Amino acid sequence: MAVLANSTFLDHTSYNTTTATTVQEAYDIPSSMISVGGTTQVAITLGRANDPTDLLNMSWADRQKAIAQYNDDGTLWSTFGADQTEFNTIRAQIEAMGIPVIGDAAGSFGFVTSAESRTIWVSVDSAQFQALFGTPLMTAGPTPEQQLVYWNGSLSVPDAWNVEGLWVLAGAIPAVQNLAGDVSVTLPEGAQSIGNSTTLPWPETVLSPAQVQEMYNFPVPAGSISTGTIALIEPDIGDRMPADATRTFQQALDAYRTSLGITTPADFYTVGPMGPYDSDAAVERSMDVGIIAAGAPNSRIGIYAGEGTFISFQLAIWDLINNPDIIASSFAEVVKSAAGSPFHAAYEQLMIDAVLRNMTVYNALGDGGSGDELANGLPNIDPNISSSYVIQVGGTSASTANVIPSDATLADVVTDIEAGDLGVIWRLVAGGLMDVDAEGNDLVIETVWNQYRVTGLVGPDYAVNQAGSGGVDISRPTPWYQTAFGLTPTTDGPDPQTGRGAPDVSAVSGGNLSFLVPNADMTGYAPGGGTSASSPFWATVSAQLNAIFQDQGLPQLGYYNDLLYQVAAITPGAFNDVTYGSIFSTYYEGGPYSTFDRDGDPITITPTGYGYETGPGYDLATGLGSPNLTLLARSLTTIGHTQWTDLDTNLLEGDSSAGWTSATNQSLLFQPIFSSDLDWSLSIGGGSVSFSGVQSGAYAWSNQFAQQSLQADFSADLVTMFDSYGHGSVYQSNVAMDVAVGITLGEGGTYQPQSTFTNPFGFMDFVNGTQDSAVQVARAVALAATAGGADDQDVVVRMRQNGVNDISVLFYAVDDAAGTVNGIAPGEAGYEAASTGRAYVSSDGEIWIDGAGYGAYSQTMITGVDMGDLVAMKITNGTNTFYAFAQANEQVNGQSVGHLWNYGLNTWGWEDLYGGGDLDYNDLVVQLDFTSASGSGWLV
Repeated sequence: MAVLANSTFLDHTSYNTTTATTVQEAYDIPSSMISVGGTTQVAITLGRANDPTDLLNMSWADRQKAIAQYNDDGTLWSTFGADQTEFNTIRAQIEAMGIPVIGDAAGSFGFVTSAESRTIWVSVDSAQFQALFGTPLMTAGPTPEQQLVYWNGSLSVPDAWNVEGLWVLAGAIPAVQNLAGDVSVTLPEGAQSIGNSTTLPWPETVLSPAQVQEMYNFPVPAGSISTGTIALIEPDIGDRMPADATRTFQQALDAYRTSLGITTPADFYTVGPMGPYDSDAAVERSMDVGIIAAGAPNSRIGIYAGEGTFISFQLAIWDLINNPDIIASSFAEVVKSAAGSPFHAAYEQLMIDAVLRNMTVYNALGDGGSGDELANGLPNIDPNISSSYVIQVGGTSASTANVIPSDATLADVVTDIEAGDLGVIWRLVAGGLMDVDAEGNDLVIETVWNQYRVTGLVGPDYAVNQAGSGGVDISRPTPWYQTAFGLTPTTDGPDPQTGRGAPDVSAVSGGNLSFLVPNADMTGYAPGGGTSASSPFWATVSAQLNAIFQDQGLPQLGYYNDLLYQVAAITPGAFNDVTYGSIFSTYYEGGPYSTFDRDGDPITITPTGYGYETGPGYDLATGLGSPNLTLLARSLTTIGHTQWTDLDTNLLEGDSSAGWTSATNQSLLFQPIFSSDLDWSLSIGGGSVSFSGVQSGAYAWSNQFAQQSLQADFSADLVTMFDSYGHGSVYQSNVAMDVAVGITLGEGGTYQPQSTFTNPFGFMDFVNGTQDSAVQVARAVALAATAGGADDQDVVVRMRQNGVNDISVLFYAVDDAAGTVNGIAPGEAGYEAASTGRAYVSSDGEIWIDGAGYGAYSQTMITGVDMGDLVAMKITNGTNTFYAFAQANEQVNGQSVGHLWNYGLNTWGWEDLYGGGDLDYNDLVVQLDFTSASGSGWLV
């Protein structure tokens, strides 16, 4: 027999929640209550025939192509399942021991047993458990209903068995003790976080799932397109109704849809053995089903009701009949399994199965703030389901124009908006504000969801669901996509450690706004919230994103965590940046504050004050933020097509350690973005030039603001409000292929934290050590990666004018990224005529496209764009013409003037005044979208 490392019962249940070494000590069990006995079911998961790591680490498109090829060849599971001979041998040996194997490939009787799933489920008593694992099952407890079923010591399996993981249905809540020592904090009186304290009654603070999508700017109305199957993890409850119910589940769900104006019946099915009706589980079930049924009304809904979360996941992932596209879970895994344990490995490999099945999995991260409802005094996060192959969803509180006046904690924000405080308004725009005159259900401010309050020494209810969870799963390394985003997620607390940061994304979960969903018994409607609502909400979004992808000729998204982080790097406007609030909720039992546990029993607690603040960019309270769904869909499809066509789009070649060289002959923009005046130098090949950089204006346009401005319903008042805040002068230079490029800021070097994501899209930030200043290096032309690599395409042109002059823009094809046309370089004689002669024609038949006027938005198309075209621009203000290439522009003090600034994904801003003007580079902001006109044009 071979001992399995980290396979004690406490490794299964109590990772980082106790220092006890025996079950008896951890759970404080009297010896008189312990006996040998009990029964359980165990999943024995075998190693894969081949390691899928290389496939998992591919780009999204290469991974999709590889999975499709394996499926076409019929070799996916012979490659990445268990070896069939090995599986048959181990199964036969188990059955020869008189131990029954349960389940089959179809999940009959609620268990999946197959070589493809690498799983053999067995049902064992104490003696059979000992025969398999070398130690008997034990029971402890005063009655059979209250008994704990466990084992002592480590588990062993026969030497020849290739066992990678185990899952045992003998779990328990974690054994918890104070691990924080004598740490304590005094909590502030009142609300523990801003933006969760509306006094309005619930009918005025709920929206339907479709209305929440509208609030988040979804481009396609819910129900207007056909969407795929969504699986919901609903352990035990399934579609169970109470014994006295007068309607079937179908009738009740259809009545809910009818109340929202959806006239078609819901399409759902259930899989797995359901237990008796349980009102607590039914609350989650009814909310999940309601959000899907109303937010993706054309999706089929699968309700997976296995015995516990692990089995429900397995039933959904291995449902080869219904084949759901998306899985959403609102149920935590009760046990906390240790890193390196077979239990942790079983969960991780199950989520890899979902990747190989091309499914997208969303998990509700939790509703207990940083402490996650565990009284160990430290930050906690679920180590089993926080897999890097799952999208972890956090919670926010959204305050609409209707709600914001009713929340006293937001009074200062309201005052600042009314006073025209630019700092506050700028921050709110980054968070999703589209208009200072917002009304109705328009989003004004989004904060982290945290409803904990203190009144005297009473509260908060840290042991109940009141706040979005967040933190760092130290059982896993930081995933590559977070590292590539420039993150090193680190725990708060006395012993900071790094790992997988969570959440990845967030959405409204409660506080000042909830979802209108069916009651537990489906007889009426009530507010529903928690990350248990934001997870299925993201599933509705995902279903419609899949439909858009497929309409444009792309496969469904599947595992796409990396794309979310790439979107945030190249299109930061795709996420509403939540920068208000915190989730400090760590505690241990005993102490000065009186409160109640989850069962409603009075307890006292001591808060320890560990947790996480929101902040600009990614944070451990809300992840990347909540979605601006229009910008998210456009960016995702652009990335998808760019990867799928396999076009070489890199700006530079190399890496941070070896250095960077130009990927082609090109004209490069060097854009200083400084927090203070700063000297900087640029080296190109063997030469170097130094500059005295100036501090960027307080509200100089960012990539995020520029991209947000390119929405038709983004307020012109917001655009003009932030006019005339300048950057430093852009420097532009031609750089030959393979020539080295380096940048120094102040006395130090730079690093490129997001280059993996941004480099393929034509820009890269060279950041200083304090991360408060950067020089952004960017292309001056757009590289056309069209849908399906097609030629002769219509390309969407979006423009926002923020200059007072009459401005027009012309797009033309160039022969290289340095702007050459027919052998004539920018600035050489004949370039004006050559560039005009290569102009693209708009859908109106014109080559010059006019801006819409000061503050205004406009949109058109240019035609005849081929895959791989290099598209350049020039503008005129009626008197002067300026080019994307400084060499073709006027000179000041002997230096050619750059008039163009790159704002991320195929987005540029122009300075329209001779000599460089005020350097705000927003007089005309222009975006080229090479893919949205494809298919049905839903994103146009």
